[in-house]
Amino acid sequence: MPHSSFDDRAATWDDPDKIERARVVAEAIARAVPLDRTTRVFEYGAGTGLVSEQLAHSVGQITLADPSEGMRQVAQAKVDAGALPDTTRVWGLDLAAETPPEDQFDLIVTVMTLHHIAELRPVLTGFATMLTEGGHLCIVDLEAEDGSFHEDSAAGHEGHFHVHDGFDPDELSDRLADAGFSITVERSVAQVMKGDRPYPLFLATCTADQLRA
Repeated sequence: MPHSSFDDRAATWDDPDKIERARVVAEAIARAVPLDRTTRVFEYGAGTGLVSEQLAHSVGQITLADPSEGMRQVAQAKVDAGALPDTTRVWGLDLAAETPPEDQFDLIVTVMTLHHIAELRPVLTGFATMLTEGGHLCIVDLEAEDGSFHEDSAAGHEGHFHVHDGFDPDELSDRLADAGFSITVERSVAQVMKGDRPYPLFLATCTADQLRA
């Protein structure tokens, strides 16, 4: 996979704000879906694995996937150091361009990832094929905003490519429903601060039951 700005930022990615946000997001996910030590988790766009770190004590095997080699290296270092369970797998996988693996998961989590993806359908379809019957997909992302969240990307400060200025949760829900998911949406489960401005994040919890009907 080509070098990305996320590779350059991986070593310093885990700052206090991101760690706290991961904790809040993980708590929201744990409230939304049943978790136990048999729950097989796939985190897509996992970065350094911050959200899965927070979930690890409540779930079974974790698989982290991210296209950034730098992020995967940091995640693997956490596995090696014991910050993530030693059964954790770290994959380089881009569902927008690659065939989904045959592995099945009870919970798929993707946080602050979809707004970087131009064509969502192959990714959502990939998630569908990877979910067990009755499994859950949890999407956490920016609520629709005016483009200011990434306004310094052009100057290289934010350092990564984005496609969508967040999502209207209702509109995204319609797209997910069209793909066969049953969805509930919780708004403002967390926020990202940029200067003095908060940018709220929503949680869309999707079940795979409709896909198997």
